[in-house]
Amino acid sequence: QVQLVESGGGLVQPGGSLRVSCAASGFSFDYYTIGWFRQAPGKEREGVSCISSSHSDTYYADSVKGRFTISRDNAKNTVYLLMNSLKPEDTATYYCAARQIPECTPVITLPTRIPYWGQGTQVTVSL
Repeated sequence: QVQLVESGGGLVQPGGSLRVSCAASGFSFDYYTIGWFRQAPGKEREGVSCISSSHSDTYYADSVKGRFTISRDNAKNTVYLLMNSLKPEDTATYYCAARQIPECTPVITLPTRIPYWGQGTQVTVSL
């Protein structure tokens, strides 16, 4: 069956780095655009980053631009989100999501149309 499994979250000090991963199975990964979303307690879900099926289209929220880098390895059916210069406001549960569409904009702007979601990984930025 379809699975998206996030890993790599944890506790990190402000200014530190983490790399979270999203491992996919059960569908044709190469044809899917993958988005990363996050949600903190009491806040709305936010689209953080995205990489298209062809690698040619990427998206970063203004709040993470210049600090986060998304990449994908289709041979391993995995997407990575490298997070540098982490801030306390980056604290959230991070989810990856997959939709069979060739570009990022509809993934980020229409998350209700995304069929596949992972269970999330917690990222906490604190002293």
